Formats: sequence, structure tokens, C-alpha cells
Amino acid sequence: MGRASATAGVLRFVRAFALCVATACLLLAAGMPSPVAAQDPSKLSLQYYSKTCPNVEHVVRTEMECAVRADTRNAALMLRLHFHDCFVQGCDGSVLLDDTATMIGEKQAEQNVNSLKGFDLVDKIKEKLEAECPGTVSCADLLAIAARDAVVLVGGPYWDVPVGRLDSKKASLDLANSDIPTAQQGLLTLIAKFWEKGLDATDMVALVGSHTIGFARCENFRDRIYGDFEMTSKYNPSSEAYLSKLKEVCPRDGGDDNISAMDSHTSDVFDKRLLRDPHQGRGPAQLRPGDVVQHRGLLHLRHSQQVLGRPRGLLQAVLRLHGEDGQHHQPCRRRGQEDLQICQHIGYDNIYRMLETAGETRWL
Repeated sequence: MGRASATAGVLRFVRAFALCVATACLLLAAGMPSPVAAQDPSKLSLQYYSKTCPNVEHVVRTEMECAVRADTRNAALMLRLHFHDCFVQGCDGSVLLDDTATMIGEKQAEQNVNSLKGFDLVDKIKEKLEAECPGTVSCADLLAIAARDAVVLVGGPYWDVPVGRLDSKKASLDLANSDIPTAQQGLLTLIAKFWEKGLDATDMVALVGSHTIGFARCENFRDRIYGDFEMTSKYNPSSEAYLSKLKEVCPRDGGDDNISAMDSHTSDVFDKRLLRDPHQGRGPAQLRPGDVVQHRGLLHLRHSQQVLGRPRGLLQAVLRLHGEDGQHHQPCRRRGQEDLQICQHIGYDNIYRMLETAGETRWL
């Protein structure tokens, strides 16, 4: 394959992946509970911040460039944050919310706890945006732009990101646990989860292929190297040398947080390698593109134009919160002002309670 052809192929793949991330936020399953009251993708715009924060993309890009130069893994962290945000009640920034006295957030979900990272980077970008244009850019938009820049900075092409989302007032631990795909689930279960979001097997192939960057934790691929798993196939690690290497990283007992590159060849480059050769038997992920495309009727999807090319305009098919249904979080970990400690400036040795009686506030 010539260089120009390879570049075009990567471009088509990344466009398909970007579309998948964008459309993953649509809550199309009938009866699915959600705090979202309105969906209007048409109101997203490339010019949404043109007057209120014209430098938004420059600010995000600058911070992402510094972060990825310092550690290329930051690209994968931001991309994963965006997907885990979108797959639970839409691209609304809810994955960023910390727990409060009245809400357990999505950070505690099985697929997020101890593995979802990048929150400090989001805080840093948000701080820069607030200095540039206070109270203007939503955390949901920040994530969408940063995820695009993450792909660009590790070798993927650029695509436009329509903006105008607002941030959710709620996060859902239950939906995060039930909706986010897990490494241990079988292929049919995963297809069903994507179907509930209005996504098909083609979308899933593209999304699995996005694991070309990033790392996997030992606890998520231990079953793959020590025994069968639900989605078992003959395409488990085929190289004895590579299998031994994985076992060194991931012992049978302990070492849950040890990591191995998802793509053992080009872990810091966003490319099509995972989709290109399903027979290579490399990479620690339990569900790999090879498993997907070898499953009955999905074989053709590996080279199909369906998975490699989608209309760029459909990137606008994303969820947007309107008016009172959403807000701008500042910082992104907190819902408006409601989680601020009242009297946070009172000395640490003062023990107090605030009571409201007959419209009067008094301190005890």
C-alpha cells in the first residue's frame, strides 16, 4: 500500500471512529431513564463560540499538545474519557462529576474506577478556558474538542467538532455500570449494547479499532492469557514469546494495575493496524477487531467502506442539553455552586452548623 493510500485509509477510519463516538451519545433505547429533556443535534454549530470565546480551540489544542508531548498516553486518556462520557446519557460531561453527599458519580462505575484518568488534565484545560472566557465553554464541549486533538496529536487527521453542548446536572452510577461495554462481555452482548445506542456492528468495529492507542490493565486481560473467556476464539495471543511477555506483565494472581499496550506494534500512533490483520493474535484486549470481523456475517466489515468512510456532516448527531436542562460546570468536577462548602473560609477549628428558622440564618 502506498503512502498516500495508507494516509487516506487512516483518514477514513478516524472519520468513522469520530462519528461513532459522536453518535454513541444518542439515547435511542425506548424507556431508558435520563435527566436529559431535549435532543436537538441541529443546534450544534462550528461557530457557537465565535463571539463569546473565539480562541477556545486554540486554548484546548495548546494544552493537549503540551500534555501529549510530555506523555503520549494522555491522548488515549482523553479519548477514553470522551467515549465513557458519551456512552452514558450522552456527551454531557457527567463522567467528570465528583461524588457528593446526594450523588454517587460515574467515576465509581466498574469500568471507570481505578482506570479512568485524565481528570487533572481536564481541570487544567478548564482553568485556562475560564481565564480566557469565564463561564462560557462547557466541559462536554471541552472533552469533545480535546478528544479530537488527542487523535490528531498521535498521527490521526483533523475533523471539525460542532459545539454547543451544556453540562448535565446529574451523573448516573447505575447507567455507567449497565451501559459501558466491558472487556469480559461476549460479542453478542456487546452488539446488543451498541444496538441500544443506535449503533451497529460496523460502528463497533471502528470503536474497537480505536484501541490502537492506550494501555490495558492486567485485570482486564488476565482471562485472555490464562484461560478461556466468554468471547473465546482461536485468535488468542498466538506467539508464545508474546504470550510469555504478557504473563510477565500480568501474573495469575496480583498485579491488577499492571499495564500493557493495546497495540504492541504502534501503541503511540493512531492507525488501522488492529483492524488490518485480525490473525496477528497480538494485543492484550479481550475483544479484538479480529474476533469481531471473524464472527459470521461481520467478516466483510474489515475492509468495508461502511467502516472506513462516513459522511463528516453526521458528526453533528450528538446530544445537546438546552436551557435549564443543563449548565456550565466550573470546575468540571462540580455541579454549579451547589457542592461548594458553605463557609469554606471559616477557620478549621470552628465547628458549626447552619440552621434556617423563620427565614433567618443563625450559627450554632
